Amino acid sequence: MKGFSIGKTAVVLAALFCCQMDYGFCARLSLQEAIDMALSQNTELRVTQKGEESAEAAYRKAKGADGPSIKVGSSIETGKTEGSSHAESASGRISASMPIYTGGKNQASVESRKIGMKSADLKTERQRENLKLSVIKAYYDAVQAQKTIAVCREAVDNYDAHYTNVNQLYEAGSKARVEVLRATVELSNARYALISAINNYEVKLATLRNYINIDRTEPLELTEVFSYEKFSDPLEACLSYAYDHRKDLLMDLYSLEQKELAIKIAKAGYLPSVDLSVGTGLSGGSSASWKMRSNLSAGISANWTIFDSGVTKASVDEAEIDRDVAQLTYDNDREKVDLGLRESYYGMRSAEKQLESTADSVGKAEEDYFIANEKYKAGEGIMLDVLDAQKSLSEAQLNHIMAQYDYVRYKASVENAMGIGLTEHEHLVAGQLDRSVARQDTAAAVKDMEEKIAAPARTSASNVESKKAIAESVAVPSVSPEHETERMAKSGGGAKE
Repeated sequence: MKGFSIGKTAVVLAALFCCQMDYGFCARLSLQEAIDMALSQNTELRVTQKGEESAEAAYRKAKGADGPSIKVGSSIETGKTEGSSHAESASGRISASMPIYTGGKNQASVESRKIGMKSADLKTERQRENLKLSVIKAYYDAVQAQKTIAVCREAVDNYDAHYTNVNQLYEAGSKARVEVLRATVELSNARYALISAINNYEVKLATLRNYINIDRTEPLELTEVFSYEKFSDPLEACLSYAYDHRKDLLMDLYSLEQKELAIKIAKAGYLPSVDLSVGTGLSGGSSASWKMRSNLSAGISANWTIFDSGVTKASVDEAEIDRDVAQLTYDNDREKVDLGLRESYYGMRSAEKQLESTADSVGKAEEDYFIANEKYKAGEGIMLDVLDAQKSLSEAQLNHIMAQYDYVRYKASVENAMGIGLTEHEHLVAGQLDRSVARQDTAAAVKDMEEKIAAPARTSASNVESKKAIAESVAVPSVSPEHETERMAKSGGGAKE
């Protein structure tokens, strides 16, 4: 078997993979900047905030239903009856009406809509808190993925150096061919892990870009580094704070209030309703030489449904069931708050302990790898010791990185589960969220998409051509056997048959 440099091939392939990412100019992005960008331009948050406008419109609608209404009407008629001459008439009228008594229905409806406005505000605020948590997690996910790349790259370098060492010893006749093969396999596995880590980093960056709503291809340089901040509050204090400050729990209480008002609205069906109306108008016709006469009217009307086949009773029963469901929903959400907070709190404490236990393991693993590698070079150690030491080193490094970022993620989750709100600065930034909506020609957009969906799928031949073009764009130039032999001779890397 002719010799070849697996290590150099690994480096070339990794470099080709990395070249797919645009590192020409990277925007520097701190965690706080990412949070600010999300709060001021996240699309999902804009959708939630529209609920505030909808709730305000519903309140105005309910309030208007309890106020006066004015109507204007007019009519023109012409006709002829047998035995009489042709006749024409015209009239105009303006009238106003206002509910005087509705059994409390209108007042309860207005109060319910007012509560709905407060609930919509809380929903937006809670969405902001959840968005902040999502950005924190996405940011640290990307940082962790970036550090994982560094660990995988170091592993590739170590396996490459080990392969070179084994190959040289094999050339000297002091090692068996099986050790060269084993070193080759381990290097290939390390290269595979590196490529996977790079891909995972790109996915994490894509997630972060989506939250902060920037160009999905914009390169980013994440500047935040791990900083340990001790969280000293006991679990019971956190739970107590959460019960008092979770905005979604207050939203549940608002919903319960609305359901109780809905019972009042339903029970109004048992009571009469009274309306006041006034009106004035003009009327005239050809029979009276078109002399217009005015009229004025005013009155109070009362209506009372004394039998409706049980419709009102059923409405009351339905409203009471909805009230009970709202109460159970509140109780259930309190239980969910308890469970979610406990999960995050225990996860944070576990990560904190893991952080302490892995603090010095990396240094010891590096020392172990150095000793095993040097002993192997001197012919005193075995390959298994080197491979085990490298595996332990990578594992220790990754465990320490994971413990670091698990801690900061869980800490952020605990604060979110407690209902800790935004900072004053973040509230100012969130107030800059654009409420406008860019309108589009919906009919044209629907037609365009329907045509594209109905269009025939690309043929397999076109797919083959596409794949061929992609392959040609990333193909590595071929090397003649003579050139490869000369290159290996210069590098000193060759394995015997």
